[in-house]
Amino acid sequence: MVRVRWIIGIAAVTALAVAATFLPRTVTGPVPAGPAPTPLGWTAQLQPLAGDGVPGLRDGAAMQARFSDPYALLALADGSLLVADAGDNNRIRRVAADGSVSTLAGSSEGLADGPALQARFHTPSGLARDAAGVVYVADTGNHAIRRIGVDGQVTTLAGGIRGFADGPAAQARFDGPMGVAVDGLGNVYVADTWNDRIRVISPDGRVRTLAGGGEPAHIDGFPGVARFDTPVALAWDGDGALLVADFHNNAIRRVGMDGQVDTPVPSSNVINGPLSLARSHDGVLYVGDRSGRIVQVSAQGHQIALVGTGQVPRLARPSGMAVAADGSLRVADAAAWRLHRVAVLDPGQTPAPAQVGPADDAPLPRTEGRWPLAPQQGWHEVVGTLGEVRGNFKGESRHHLHDGFDVRGDVGQTVLAIADGKIDSPFSSWTVGGQAEGLEVGPLRYLHMRVGRDPRGVAFDERWQQLFDAEGKLERVRLRRGTRIHAGDRLGSINSQAHVHLSVGSSGFQRNAALLGFNGFVDSVAPRITDVALLDDADQPLRADAQGRVPVSRRGRGVQIVVEAWDQVDGNLPRRRLGLYQVGYQIRDAAGQPLAGYEQPRWNIVFNRMPPQQQAVRVAYAPDSGITVHGSAVTRFRYLATNTVRDGLMAAGRWQPAALPPGEYVIRAHARDHSGNDALGGRDLRVVLVD
Repeated sequence: MVRVRWIIGIAAVTALAVAATFLPRTVTGPVPAGPAPTPLGWTAQLQPLAGDGVPGLRDGAAMQARFSDPYALLALADGSLLVADAGDNNRIRRVAADGSVSTLAGSSEGLADGPALQARFHTPSGLARDAAGVVYVADTGNHAIRRIGVDGQVTTLAGGIRGFADGPAAQARFDGPMGVAVDGLGNVYVADTWNDRIRVISPDGRVRTLAGGGEPAHIDGFPGVARFDTPVALAWDGDGALLVADFHNNAIRRVGMDGQVDTPVPSSNVINGPLSLARSHDGVLYVGDRSGRIVQVSAQGHQIALVGTGQVPRLARPSGMAVAADGSLRVADAAAWRLHRVAVLDPGQTPAPAQVGPADDAPLPRTEGRWPLAPQQGWHEVVGTLGEVRGNFKGESRHHLHDGFDVRGDVGQTVLAIADGKIDSPFSSWTVGGQAEGLEVGPLRYLHMRVGRDPRGVAFDERWQQLFDAEGKLERVRLRRGTRIHAGDRLGSINSQAHVHLSVGSSGFQRNAALLGFNGFVDSVAPRITDVALLDDADQPLRADAQGRVPVSRRGRGVQIVVEAWDQVDGNLPRRRLGLYQVGYQIRDAAGQPLAGYEQPRWNIVFNRMPPQQQAVRVAYAPDSGITVHGSAVTRFRYLATNTVRDGLMAAGRWQPAALPPGEYVIRAHARDHSGNDALGGRDLRVVLVD
């Protein structure tokens, strides 16, 4: 019956449209041309819309407003936006056309109907609006679909208890629904995320399953056959079918009103974990993914990244999108607590620098000095720091930069939460059984452990949903968005890596975890500089002459300054070598006096924040750095001090001596650890500039 009404409605609209073409025109002058076609492959310009990059709850002017987890967006006809602000806020916020931010509904975490500002939500995610102006909310943590009426009253449309059940709305059950959409007949469609189904709530209040079921999988076909894996967002296509961001299948699926499912946008290397969807008036689709990209998908299926391309920086987590009337995008960057406008840049223009990621002064999680192992207020050995060179298991010694803080532990030892937090992503754990298996709780990441289970594989409690393959092997551990984690909670057990890796911030925006502060952690040991060298145009070492000076040509591309150094902290085993926090250099005259412009060291390498590009490891470190695998082998930290890696940025550079007259000079290397200890050792390299 629902399908019949839908077909009749479409037919009526079509008939009216055809009839309208025969009506006499009542206006004179040119006829409006309508919206312009959406350009394909356009160059994007990121512009701030609201939020200052600091988590919190603050209404007011756009760039002073604060959000806790601005997850989804809904564009309104008057140019304003609604924002599902989850995290600790659990409110629906409104961004007016002038940018001012206010609270539309919600007060604190929980489930309560009533007047808008007294109602309570729990981790709201998707938003939708019907023709009458009623707003629908996928209330993820409450396993419910909520309704905000035009009278300001909040009611529960369906659900409220975790589980799976079709039937009357009051008895129906959902499991962490994250996406919602509504059609012209008042049917409300739900991406029932952890049930891996698409559900429908009809105007008479009954809930049914449109597509999906059983165990998560990727199967196209009719109802009862088709399968999804963690559907998180919905959008309408131009033919009355639903588009589904099928997160764990890394695909965009399409569901007809008869329940038939196909995959118009299959898994690719361009999209990595679709989080959000938005569609233009002429069928161009935009996809925000967990890698921080925004990808444009043409009606023919061509995919091109607009944001996160290198030229346009990536975002932290583009979890919500909407297309504005002018064709530009509105984007919610949930993990950076910001909203952005993404506009088309004129041909030939270069994108201006954009402020992305969390603010530099965003507060860190409150850990009270806890360690991730028992005793949490005791001392533990530190075996890795931010920015260290890391290899892989395939013989590459400079594979990536270490993005966290490593604490040694015994295999099988229980890993404990160091702060209260909330699961805010549909992809909070990864790589089950692998050495890099890990868990994300808000801005904190814990790696190298069996997530949610003891060494025997037994789950700690019901929060840790285990999925097994056909052979009974553990395939995945799921935590629902909205799950609360408390300091001291068991998170996992250490795997064969024999340490816990802690990082702070979403991938590409990590900050130095040493800033968290750990009870009993002391570093009074000065770093050691063991070598200062130069590399020529071909990156080959320059040799010293008989007088111990290194001849350097004043011509050519210049030279790279290499500083080999390492650090240690109090209480560590003597064989431990840690990386430096910052490395720089000075140019001095033959008598040792700094030249003009070099009165202070040029601190080009500062590991205060991770650069987003993996190739940054080759900018920070010389080719003979690192080790091929993790373990007890000695790591060589050979820093390219003339390159820049700091403040989340990177750039190649060389010392250019052409401006100096021939003669003798001294290159003095500088290195410092996070505690402020200056390096000792042979810091000076004598050079002679020659023509």
